[in-house]
Amino acid sequence: MTWTFTDDVDAFLEAAGAFLAARPAENTLLLTVTATLRDSGPGAYGPEPPVLGWWRGADGEVAGALVRTPPFVPILGTAAAEAVEALAHALPLPGVNADRDTARALAARWPRHRVDEEHRLYRLGTLVPPSPAPAGGPRAATTADRTVLVEWLKAFGRETGQSGDRAEPIVDERTAHGGLTLWETDGVPVSMAGVSRRIAGMVRVASVYTPPEHRGRGYAAAVTAEASRVAREGGAREVLLFTDLANPTSNGVYRRIGYEAVSDRLLITAEPR
Repeated sequence: MTWTFTDDVDAFLEAAGAFLAARPAENTLLLTVTATLRDSGPGAYGPEPPVLGWWRGADGEVAGALVRTPPFVPILGTAAAEAVEALAHALPLPGVNADRDTARALAARWPRHRVDEEHRLYRLGTLVPPSPAPAGGPRAATTADRTVLVEWLKAFGRETGQSGDRAEPIVDERTAHGGLTLWETDGVPVSMAGVSRRIAGMVRVASVYTPPEHRGRGYAAAVTAEASRVAREGGAREVLLFTDLANPTSNGVYRRIGYEAVSDRLLITAEPR
């Protein structure tokens, strides 16, 4: 019963890939991060090599997995209680991104900590597009939209406290697989929603953004509903998204169009004594 760590994404997926795919909703972050590492290389998130780990129980089966891409804190997927206990001794943790109970249990071991973010994972149930729909309509983004999409993704990062360093490759990758939807009125884009590539039957809606001058008109709900519809009709069994619990507006919007709460996650940073 031990944790094994590597910086080799192929070795990690060979060991833990089936475990992650068995519960794609709970492991959505690990699935998408490792897909990016596999496709873009170990430097996709920064110059330091990633830390990829899995835990095997007494029966030899994988029962826990973790991914860290410095400088970001480790992301813990589904994990048995024994795996969480062992992790506290196996790897120095500068913080953790995990489900609420697990994050709290690990943080209780640190002299001090702070909760930086609280997110809720939602799963699409019965899709309920806004009615009446706002003015305009949806369309798939193309390479001709690259400049505005990159600008919007960077603005989204600034507003949510995320880095915009990867805006260009994210836009290029999502445009290539049809993973960016625009809502436009009179030929002018007014809102966007991105969708990750399908992995283990799962996609995740992300980077829903409406510029300030176009907000309050229902565009975000409409474009999210359209991106969700396309993903589901394209074969996704799980259509997911995360919301910031500090933003009741977005949580309300997604519930109204058919998203149902799955679980909460905390991003906690350890602080010196």
